[in-house]
Amino acid sequence: MPTVCRDCCDAPASEEACSVCGSRRVVSHPELDALSVAHLDCDSFYASVEKRDNPELTDKPVLVGGQKRGVVMAACYVARRYGVHSAMPMFKALRACPDAVVIKPDMAKYRRVGLQIRAMMRSATPLVEPVSIDEAFMDLGGTERLHGGSAARTLSRLAAGIENRHGIAVSIGLSRNKFLAKLASGLDKPRGFRVIGREEAATVLRDLPVSRVWGVGEAMQRRLARDGVASIGQLQEIPAEELRRRYGKLGARLAQLSHGIDERSVEPGSERKSLSSETTFASDISDAAELRRALWRLSEKVSAGLKKEEIGGRTVTLKLKTADFRIGTRSRTLAEPTQLAAVVYEAGAALLDREADGRRFRLIGIGLSGFEPADVCDLPDLADAGRRKRVEDAIDSIRERFGADVICRGRAFDDAARRREGTARSAARR
Repeated sequence: MPTVCRDCCDAPASEEACSVCGSRRVVSHPELDALSVAHLDCDSFYASVEKRDNPELTDKPVLVGGQKRGVVMAACYVARRYGVHSAMPMFKALRACPDAVVIKPDMAKYRRVGLQIRAMMRSATPLVEPVSIDEAFMDLGGTERLHGGSAARTLSRLAAGIENRHGIAVSIGLSRNKFLAKLASGLDKPRGFRVIGREEAATVLRDLPVSRVWGVGEAMQRRLARDGVASIGQLQEIPAEELRRRYGKLGARLAQLSHGIDERSVEPGSERKSLSSETTFASDISDAAELRRALWRLSEKVSAGLKKEEIGGRTVTLKLKTADFRIGTRSRTLAEPTQLAAVVYEAGAALLDREADGRRFRLIGIGLSGFEPADVCDLPDLADAGRRKRVEDAIDSIRERFGADVICRGRAFDDAARRREGTARSAARR
């Protein structure tokens, strides 16, 4: 049975303990030497950085986030023993764990550490695909000769090096594709190293909830629940054609992923820097209300892209091109990262109001940058309690079920369309 020691990174003779250093942190698997796609995820990253920088916090429950009116962005594993988790309102977290130390997030520091860790990942393989500030996919295929050992051994060295050099523990998933690798990294946290081989993939997946399938968000979970599907095993029992018939393109993806099939390759490069959408008008527009309606439609497109990629952003940028082809941009940085179309639109509309002074514009665009993971975006607080998010989630759910054009917000209509609709209704009544 192929094995590797996670402490000395040697190949031990025993599956239970390393024959070199005696450590019991041994990874063994029949396919260990044949797998090369990995997902590396830093454990409780924000809280871990804060503990590293302040040793007095080592054994204390630490929460990163807002104060009593805010929410938990990250909870260390000590705090999690009390039932605290990310996205929980801070007052509830402190009620469950009154001795917790609450620390205001320092995103610049976290990003700096994340980039340092990513540099170490790229020293192991050039095929590194960032997912967020603290996680990435890696493909170590063909690096055995370079590093003098299997991908599993190189990953063990990498994990030990990150912990020794940066004081941050990581969990690693190793498999034959990205979906299974990411799934594996979350099954044995913290300081985990989980392997999912080809032969066992379907069995491992069977008892997991459908929420563990890439691309299945809350709206799709509710839709599947209405159809009596709660586990991946239940998806496995439904023929691929039936899944495609019920859920379209997503159904085809569910058919593959539920059986551990994922054809996506690890794409090296930097994280996406921005996500935007723009439109060029058939004729120049000066009317502010018409510009805002176009801005809303673009904000919805940007929001859909953010949700698909499971990211959100802090900086909203408005782009305008005048009738004489002069391009200008204006930006605003939000207090918290967002995925929501309404939030993107409101920030863009505030910028637009300063520019819509009667000039004619031939193009308008809106974009978002300064990305963060989806799980730290649009966290509920006492003032809003997630109302906007619930509204957009409901709209997304309806669109998933009946099509993108079946429902829209009122601001998407122009006055002429409203008048035509009103005339049609009057004629119908007559």
